[in-house]
Amino acid sequence: MLNRQRSFMAKAGEVTRAWHLVDATDKVLGRLASRIALVLQGKHLPTYTPHVDAGDFVVVVNAEKVAVTGRKEQDKVYRRHTYYMGGLREEPLKKMRAEHPDRIIRLAVKRMLPKSDLGRKMLGKLKVYRGPDHPHQAQNPAPVALR
Repeated sequence: MLNRQRSFMAKAGEVTRAWHLVDATDKVLGRLASRIALVLQGKHLPTYTPHVDAGDFVVVVNAEKVAVTGRKEQDKVYRRHTYYMGGLREEPLKKMRAEHPDRIIRLAVKRMLPKSDLGRKMLGKLKVYRGPDHPHQAQNPAPVALR
């Protein structure tokens, strides 16, 4: 009888998801986004499987207080295109922070996730809020201390 070692592969129906609460106050944007992307993908768990969405939910509060380094506050520009001729739209970080601070974190995390259906599904587990309040108290999100 052969004693075979088998690799563990998570199944989509057997995944249990936890909720994490992250306070973005004075956290550097890129470092914060990379840690959130890791949790959304499930890479912090021993049951990580690349082709299964095994990650946890992440609630980010105080998005308007996220920090950026260097001259990014003045120089960073978010670009998108409307797909019409001459439809390039540019929005500086300073303006986006004033109007939609949640989009800053959401875009940074989105660009660190896989560019596929699975990545879009992972992004759906990210909840970002401008201030300290959020509607997910019933899920009892555990506070996460990021470095």
